[in-house]
Amino acid sequence: MEKITENTILADVLKMPDCEKILGKYKFPCLGCFFAQYEAKSLKIGQICKMYKIDVKSLIRDLNKKIEK
Repeated sequence: MEKITENTILADVLKMPDCEKILGKYKFPCLGCFFAQYEAKSLKIGQICKMYKIDVKSLIRDLNKKIEK
């Protein structure tokens, strides 16, 4: 996969091994939300971080470190 950016769709991130653990570390709210699971194909990481005041730069850095391994 290409590098993860603020424009990466949540559904694409969730397909990657262990990335859900990193999202959980940041208290990513959409992991257990029924509606978000339905909308995951259109929700962008940057949008979600902005809505929930999550440090998008740190999250993206950690996700990209994971997929580089």
